[in-house]
Amino acid sequence: MAEEQTEKIMYIVTYGPDSPEKASLPFVLANAALAMDVEVTVLLQGTAVLLARKGMVEHVVAGGLAPLKDMFKDFFEFGGKMWICGPCIKHREISEGDLIDGAEVVAGGAVITEVLAANAVLNY
Repeated sequence: MAEEQTEKIMYIVTYGPDSPEKASLPFVLANAALAMDVEVTVLLQGTAVLLARKGMVEHVVAGGLAPLKDMFKDFFEFGGKMWICGPCIKHREISEGDLIDGAEVVAGGAVITEVLAANAVLNY
């Protein structure tokens, strides 16, 4: 019998804490996808990498949405993967030790591999 293939989606997030709504909306959809048993990877690039700094999401709240810290908690509990752009944190002088638990620093090759394997890629 053929094995059932897992659906995969990737969200590329480029907005950081200075834009709470745009930074939060991808996590609304990511958590919905995880609840539907979709495999989810979120890639933080540009100023979005600031969201992965320890303590940063404690202060990110967009009107009408759950606080981003709660969405992050659910995201990791539901099994989401969070990737962080290596050159982006280097440029901002953020070390891997400054990042939240569960955030993984990646390079371009890993991103391209994930994009090619995904059923859909959404950019925010």
